[in-house]
Amino acid sequence: MVDTTSLTRAVDHFADRLRAAPQSRLQRAGAAEALGLAREFARRAQLLEDPGAEPREMPDAGMFAAADQVTVAGHDLALLLTSDAEVEEAVRLVEEAQKRAGV
Repeated sequence: MVDTTSLTRAVDHFADRLRAAPQSRLQRAGAAEALGLAREFARRAQLLEDPGAEPREMPDAGMFAAADQVTVAGHDLALLLTSDAEVEEAVRLVEEAQKRAGV
């Protein structure tokens, strides 16, 4: 079993930063970056769970739900990853999204 602690920590840190961010920052880039990451993680998780099915897109639940969406999608993906390389790539995606979000 692969250790996904680095991914869950990165996801939780990003989500915490989003929750602490002012509304203006969420409006500028934070919420959009979080939603984009959550959608990508949800897509990857769905493909791992059911490779033959068309992934469904995570809905936009609003800027104040973006942190929760990242958390749920990130933790779901962490349960399905099978290699250290997959974990490292997912952590990199979180770090890049957090940087673009400015939080």
